[in-house]
Amino acid sequence: MLQKLHHVAYRCNDARETVEFYSDVIGLKFAHALTNDYVPSVKMYSPHIHIFFEMADGSYIAFFEVPKSEPAQADPNTPSWVQHLALEVEDMDTLRAGKRRLQDHHVEVIGPIDHGFCHSIYFRDPSGHRMEMTCRVEEPGQLDEFAKEAHQILDGWEKRKAEENWPVRRQLVPAE
Repeated sequence: MLQKLHHVAYRCNDARETVEFYSDVIGLKFAHALTNDYVPSVKMYSPHIHIFFEMADGSYIAFFEVPKSEPAQADPNTPSWVQHLALEVEDMDTLRAGKRRLQDHHVEVIGPIDHGFCHSIYFRDPSGHRMEMTCRVEEPGQLDEFAKEAHQILDGWEKRKAEENWPVRRQLVPAE
């Protein structure tokens, strides 16, 4: 059924600043922009601009500037490293060049970090979103092995939560 990611959307503080960062610093094509006073899906008044940046595979990173809404706030219950968007580059040379490009634009960068199957750098965009730039370095067949082990690892995690009596928190996502 699902074939690929079309776009992921985040909120931004300032559309122009976001365009400059993702176009000039990251090097993505600024591909589309549209504005509305009403949100088409929920028929709510909320003037906004929706901007899209195209990636090599045809997918997009998108942002909304919603100036009449209250300022965005970090979730106080989620560690700041958890929510992030990882963008893949071709190889380690490209990853190192990406790090240099970010640093040349005075963006603080962590890494590269060796995760075994990929190497990554981490940084924040102008709106504070945590971003990851990563390149694959997995061995042949390693991803198939990961898939075979995935359910076993999940089962072990569930067992550990029960044994250590960690709290179970289930929360419904509010409807729009």
